[in-house]
Amino acid sequence: MKKGYYLAGLLCLTVAGSASAQSLSEDFEGWGAGTYMGTNSADWSTWSGATGGAEDVQVSTAQASSGSNSIYFSSTALNGGPQDVIVDFGGEHNTGNFNFNSDFYVDNGQGAYFNFQANTTPGLIWSFNCQMNDSGEITFDDGSTVWLTTTYPQATWFNLEIDVDLNTNSWDILIDGSSVGTFQAVEGQIATIDIFPVNSAGSGNGQSSFYMDDFNYSVTPFALPAENGAISFITDIAGLASMDIMPTVTVRNLGTTAITSFDLEVDYNGSQITENITGVNIASMGTYDVTFTSGLTLVGGTMDVTATVSNVNGNGADANAADDSKSISVSPVVPAPGKMVVGEEATGTWCQWCPRGAVFMDLMADNYDGFWAGIAVHNGDPMTYEPYDASMSALVSNSYPSAVVDRSGTIDPSEMEIDFLERIVLPPSAFITNGAIWNDVTRELQVSVTADWQSTETGTWRLAMVLTEDGVAGTGAGWSQSNAYAGGGSGVMGGYETLPNPVPASMMIYDHVGRVILPSFSGYTNSFPSTNSGEVHTVNFTLVLDDSWDVDNMHIVGMLVAPNGSIENADQTTIPQAETNGFVTSTEVVTSITELSTSGSFEMYPNPTANGTTISVTDLDNDEVIVKVFDINGKIVAQKNYGMLTGAMKLPINTENFEAGIYTVQLMVGETQNVQKLIVE
Repeated sequence: MKKGYYLAGLLCLTVAGSASAQSLSEDFEGWGAGTYMGTNSADWSTWSGATGGAEDVQVSTAQASSGSNSIYFSSTALNGGPQDVIVDFGGEHNTGNFNFNSDFYVDNGQGAYFNFQANTTPGLIWSFNCQMNDSGEITFDDGSTVWLTTTYPQATWFNLEIDVDLNTNSWDILIDGSSVGTFQAVEGQIATIDIFPVNSAGSGNGQSSFYMDDFNYSVTPFALPAENGAISFITDIAGLASMDIMPTVTVRNLGTTAITSFDLEVDYNGSQITENITGVNIASMGTYDVTFTSGLTLVGGTMDVTATVSNVNGNGADANAADDSKSISVSPVVPAPGKMVVGEEATGTWCQWCPRGAVFMDLMADNYDGFWAGIAVHNGDPMTYEPYDASMSALVSNSYPSAVVDRSGTIDPSEMEIDFLERIVLPPSAFITNGAIWNDVTRELQVSVTADWQSTETGTWRLAMVLTEDGVAGTGAGWSQSNAYAGGGSGVMGGYETLPNPVPASMMIYDHVGRVILPSFSGYTNSFPSTNSGEVHTVNFTLVLDDSWDVDNMHIVGMLVAPNGSIENADQTTIPQAETNGFVTSTEVVTSITELSTSGSFEMYPNPTANGTTISVTDLDNDEVIVKVFDINGKIVAQKNYGMLTGAMKLPINTENFEAGIYTVQLMVGETQNVQKLIVE
């Protein structure tokens, strides 16, 4: 077998299985030691078809499960081989029952491997992989999805059996006669076995040495009745307890009569949802996918989801009740109370592979809303916020696209879900809550980030605040997205394969854009006087939003940064949601004057002040001048319209009666708004 054994293809299987039974039993006792199976038996061959040489396997007397003979495979090459042995199962089978079993002996510290090919011509579709590594772990997968992992005994003979109901695509794995797990495969067709000595998957050490004895397979054919609907696949259901999911079920026509209507029911945790399907035309051996329009709520624990097809063509029971139902096991992840996970993506419009990050960021946001806060940190394009980009670039070593989940290690964006599911179950040291006050006139946003400590901690913990925006678009070359997926040569990627390279700015909308992080990537140094269980501490962040930012599409992400630099917990809210939570006033206030000027600036001194301050404004040309002062709650505490002014003016503000705190001063010169912070001591 060649290096491509890790690949898995997708094929709509429409060919019925052989009408006659197929089987083979081989104990290797009829052959002399050292002889090649490819030259001994017409049932045995190699990947290339060349027998009696390096690809072939020889009979051995060094080990045997029964009698004195077996066959022996070995390799010290990381990529395996050169042995690459094929046994044809007598056709391409996708109905009926298939059973394979053989005895294996894997030497200590070694590994073993074989796969099932979907076609009689090898190299097209790997429908099944069995990988035994040197640690005693055995894994069953299709090269992209791991269906089952368990253990096997090394340096002793054991029997491995694979029993498959091809009608319902139900695979049962048995070791020494006991079932160790069941699953469904993406490919429901089996044609050959390919035995290939390799041990490089997972933590494999590259050393493969194993024996096979008492090799058996059998195929029990299925004769299509006139009218018969079957369940062949339920799209894998994963997620968090409390999430609502819309299952997708594949119905297969295992009859000779076309199916034009049927009822489909899914049962889970005592609840049932039903779809009544009409107006279809599923030909014999064809399939039809049904995505339910009503959902099921996932709950903690391991339970079965069962799909059942009935009332085919309105005629009640069909000809074969055995394939009407199919079940898969579902084990939702139970998130820790009060936990939210933060994913930060390093991206840029110039980066040709960064569409992958955008696709997986959207996927995480859709699948894990309420538990996931995604932030796209842009580099080298019009959405770049330099302080955030500099820290993120250093963290991911300028590798694009990259991602970090709770800053626990650099990964590819496609791997974010794995890290998320590991992090979401960890109880947080503190619950985080965002509050806010938004002033629509001054565009000032005040945010309170509150930590409610659930455990006593040591070290320097910090709070930080990020603003993100969805639906961001622009014009000009810097807004076009470089796209390596154009044309489909690099695979399917959320629709980018249908778009040009680059994707014009007019076709791009960017989500999760990190607009600002305050006070820094590592958070506010003075966030906590102490971190004892039961204590509640708040830090206030205040800034004036850029006029181009759409507050209706923005999110506040409050983050708790641990002493080791990882993100311990977070809260993500819209601005209205944070306002509903309520703003909590704190003596710890993070303000960046450079972030607070919207369309120009003016001199104001002294600042801070106790009794008063003066605005200095120049170059007035018969402009109307208005000054307003807002308190921390957005209430106007002082205002004056100076009328039409020309030249240079000094405008005093009396603060003797102001309470100590932070105020916003708005200077309107004609239609131009200027804003600065004023601190009264």
